[in-house]
Amino acid sequence: MAQYGQQYVAKVEAGERLASPEFAKACDGVFGTPGTFARLRQRVAQRGYPEWFVPYVRLEERATVVLDYSTNLIMGMLQTADYAHAVFRAAHPRDDLEVTAERVERRLKRRHVMERESPPLLWVVLDESCLRRMVGSEEVMCEQLAHLLDAGQSPHVTLQVLPFGSRAPASHLDFNVMSFGGEEPDVLYVEDPVSGQVIDSPGTVADANATYDRLRADALSPKASLVLIRKVMEEWKA
Repeated sequence: MAQYGQQYVAKVEAGERLASPEFAKACDGVFGTPGTFARLRQRVAQRGYPEWFVPYVRLEERATVVLDYSTNLIMGMLQTADYAHAVFRAAHPRDDLEVTAERVERRLKRRHVMERESPPLLWVVLDESCLRRMVGSEEVMCEQLAHLLDAGQSPHVTLQVLPFGSRAPASHLDFNVMSFGGEEPDVLYVEDPVSGQVIDSPGTVADANATYDRLRADALSPKASLVLIRKVMEEWKA
């Protein structure tokens, strides 16, 4: 254990960073616990999200329909690794690179929702600023928009761009509505600068669905949206 600094150990103990596999193995050696710390580390890595975000992740994994509206940044499930890295570095510039890498890994794991046998319908309305705001570099943006074009070919993903020409949007805040089929009611998910909240109030969720309908009506068609995404991608290449 001597090779691990006091600061590193303190952060692991406080839950501020995920222990490395080597650290967990070393703990098992020191305390004589055959594989206990390694198993705990694996369990934490599978979760690894802020406590306030865990309810959303669990709902996302069960949803049959996910409606997402993004105003400035592309939603996490559709981000590439380099795009996510740039987003996290902007939000947490003082984090160790290892911590950023762990955040990116957890974000990319959310893609498995769309890889299951019966994935949800993912409907995403992107404000045009999501395509034109540089995140990382021109190369990162090209890769990210190419990934959107690939995702848009899936029968389970519908992308619409809300163009600048549509004028004032029906909402200036990101939000997400999830449906689950059967008798289970829809829920609304919103975030503020420090946390997120799942809302199941029928009236509030109904208002959010109505707002989403207005956003979809003002957005370009899915076909025209893919054309615009490709056009902006070519502009990033220039």
